[in-house]
Formats: sequence, C-alpha cells, structure tokens
Amino acid sequence: MNKTVKDYIRTIVDFPQDGILFRDVTTLFSDARGFRMAIDQLLTPYAGLRIDKVAGLEARGFILGGAVAHQLSTGFVPIRKKGKLPGRTIAQSYTLEYGEAVVEVHDDAMQPGETVLLVDDLLATGGTAEAGIRLIERLGAQVIGCAFVVDLPDLGGRTRLEAMGMDVHALCAFDGH
Repeated sequence: MNKTVKDYIRTIVDFPQDGILFRDVTTLFSDARGFRMAIDQLLTPYAGLRIDKVAGLEARGFILGGAVAHQLSTGFVPIRKKGKLPGRTIAQSYTLEYGEAVVEVHDDAMQPGETVLLVDDLLATGGTAEAGIRLIERLGAQVIGCAFVVDLPDLGGRTRLEAMGMDVHALCAFDGH
C-alpha cells in the first residue's frame, strides 16, 4: 500500500490542553520518504509559475519553506514572532483564541512586484497566515499561493484566506481541532 502524507502525521490526544487533537508533523519530517513527498506535493500546484521568494511562518514553516525554496532555487524569508529578527522590521498583529500576537519580517526582505509563496505546516483559523500575507503585501510583493501540509477545515482558515483572494493548497485535512 502506498502511504500518503497524512499517514506520516501522528495525532497526540489532549495536547497542549484537554480536548485538543494535536497533529504532529515532526513524524513526517523525520521520515526521508514522507518529507520528500510533502515538499514535492507542496510545490506541484505552482510548477511553472515565477516564484521569487518563499516565506515561511515560524516555526515549522521554516523547515518546510526552506526545503521548498531550495527546490525552487529561490530565496527564503522567515516571518518570525515579534522581537526575534535583528535589524529593521515591520510588524503585523493578529488575534489568537485568547489574546493577540505579533509577527515581523525584515523591511527589506521582499521587493515590490516580487511573487511569494507562503508556506506553513498547518492551517487552523488562518490568523497567522493572514498576518504573514499582510506583511508581504505591505512590502509590495504579491502572494501567489499559500501552501500547507495540514488543513483543519472546521476552524475556518481556508475560508478566511480564500475570502482574501488567496489560492490555498493543503496536502491533507483532519476533522476537528
């Protein structure tokens, strides 16, 4: 039987709190065949398109985004939590379930007119991805797609990003949260 990306993802019950089914992609990353499959599948919808940069959302998006950028022979841009980048940055806040968070990017990481593929491991509510998109657009670059390994459709992230006009690609989906 041929394994799919979903087969490599472990579910951990009641993490980080009771009632949560945590979708752990580290088991995917640690398997050479599974990791290669995920990177190849993240790229597939964008074959033939001009992609100037890949932006990855902290932290697992760095692992995926770096590998995707390598395959595309393009640059990688980290979108980090507030206070983690040296030099001049721009910031974007977003709402969490309880409170607010901020992500940042270097103010010279992308140039106007560049095309950017946004990459992360998991799409839940879409708040972090939306903040990343806003940062990219504020620098004058264009997001040509948002690629994720896992979509949690019950949490509405895909709908949120598609309402922004984004192309959303996910390798698999899990019900619940």
